[in-house]
Amino acid sequence: LSCIRGRVVFNSPIVFRSQALNNLSSYGERDKGNRSERERMSGMVDASSWGAALVRISPYTFSAIGIAISIGVSVLGAAWGIYITGSSLIGAAIEAPRITSKNLISVIFCEAVAIYGVIVAIILQTKLESVPSSKMYDAESLRAGYAIFASGIIVGFANLVCGLCVGIIGSSCALSDAQNSTLFVKILVIEIFGSALGLFGVIVGIIMSAQATWPTK
Repeated sequence: LSCIRGRVVFNSPIVFRSQALNNLSSYGERDKGNRSERERMSGMVDASSWGAALVRISPYTFSAIGIAISIGVSVLGAAWGIYITGSSLIGAAIEAPRITSKNLISVIFCEAVAIYGVIVAIILQTKLESVPSSKMYDAESLRAGYAIFASGIIVGFANLVCGLCVGIIGSSCALSDAQNSTLFVKILVIEIFGSALGLFGVIVGIIMSAQATWPTK
């Protein structure tokens, strides 16, 4: 129903339908524009999401955590392995003192796991560089922080598993050597392959840390 120059005119249902569709389309376009503007103003990231929280963490924090995991978890694996193989070695040496000197190599293999973590932690520490505060959250800075963090995780947990593997095999080696001395060399070969697992993590961690390049001033 519309009024034109004082006259009342009844519009057809087709006219009402077309006007309603036009109003809905214009409202949808305005709402879409408002949403896009809000997304642009918020940086296209929801402030309450995990992604926004991770992006706002300093890359130096990720780097420090990666270095700490590299040395801390590696030492944990070495200590765990020495605990397992050392207790078995001391217990078996009561009945067979001759196994003490030979089976110390198992303890050395476990200690090497901690050395791997120390070496990688020193390498990762040398990758840290000072950048201006204006470039702290650049893509290159974030990539460097994530690379050091991932490298520390790889090395730390690889050495943890390696230390447990070498410790359990070393314990079995000491007990078997106490019963039959001919089994020492055979089990030692298995222990060498187990200790190589930590080297795999070290190699991958060093390669990944090579991607840590900070932006220039």
